[in-house]
Amino acid sequence: MTTPRAAGFHMPAEWAPHAGCWMIWPERPDNWRLGAKPAQAAFIAVASAIARFEPVTMLASARQYENARATLPPEIRVLEMSSNDSWCRDVGPSFLRGPNGELGGVDWIFNAWGGLKGGLYFPWDLDDQIAGKILGLERARRFRAPRVLEGGAIHVDGEGTVLVAEQCVLNENRNEGITRAAMEAMLRDYLGVSQIIWLGNGVPGDETDGHVDNLACFVTPGKVLLSWCDDPADPHHAVSRDAEARLKVARDAKGRALEVVRMPMPTPMFITAEEAAGVDATLSGMNRAAGERLAASYVNFYIANGAIIAPAFGVETDAAAHGVLARLFPEREIVMVPAREILLGGGNIHCITQQQPKINDKV
Repeated sequence: MTTPRAAGFHMPAEWAPHAGCWMIWPERPDNWRLGAKPAQAAFIAVASAIARFEPVTMLASARQYENARATLPPEIRVLEMSSNDSWCRDVGPSFLRGPNGELGGVDWIFNAWGGLKGGLYFPWDLDDQIAGKILGLERARRFRAPRVLEGGAIHVDGEGTVLVAEQCVLNENRNEGITRAAMEAMLRDYLGVSQIIWLGNGVPGDETDGHVDNLACFVTPGKVLLSWCDDPADPHHAVSRDAEARLKVARDAKGRALEVVRMPMPTPMFITAEEAAGVDATLSGMNRAAGERLAASYVNFYIANGAIIAPAFGVETDAAAHGVLARLFPEREIVMVPAREILLGGGNIHCITQQQPKINDKV
């Protein structure tokens, strides 16, 4: 057993060239309303948008394979694979690049965002197998991590720096008794980073215990986009200010101060009674009750080859978010996809996608 760092592997930035994107077809009726049909339409829209710029592979269960194949565009590859839900960012591998251009990946232990201490569903065994299966399909070197972590809990700049949030990464429901020093050592060993920047809490109401990909992300080395709230009555007001203060005193792995760009928080959105009624009631830990605030964020986007695939919510802040992204990524096409149905399931576009870096000019 060796670590990625010892073997010379590191995680490249999300804006590095991609060989493709991985997704998982939604079907879970206690998470996705109306038998997941609206969510499937949203996933098709996201996959189709990404497929304009890079290859997309959709994983689907045996019972949903024919439906996925029939409804997805023919250019999207569909593979049969079992899963418990459809969050490829969290259950798929964090892909790595080796010293000679080899493809590798971290297979994190997955426990459904909290295991038996607040996790969102049980069992989660099929999801915990996804990363290893994808790495096997790609004949990539697999590094099984010794602790629980999800892909949405990290964001790297590709130059040795990673963003994480204390609320999630140090949560006892992931790794009981974990210390900051132990987690930092694991992040260095498995991502090939040298600098960890700690934020505090994530977006209020995020049932992943505050994934960083809903709060902040690198857009280039030295520049971070932060979900921002100007309303003092909103709980995210204090969260965004604490995050900005931490970012402004931080230094990245190259010793640079960080430029922080504010992304407006979406207009507050809540689960409607009709939406709540469409979800099957079970004993899962997912709260889909009418009136619950949705943990929406425009930071939860996917960087594709030549494009940004970002969520649109049909609210007044959509236009401002498009403007911010267009200024930050002038060389990329900004494609905003209706994403409320994904948000109703507890995440967004970044959460349902996983980029695979291009290796040795292989496409």
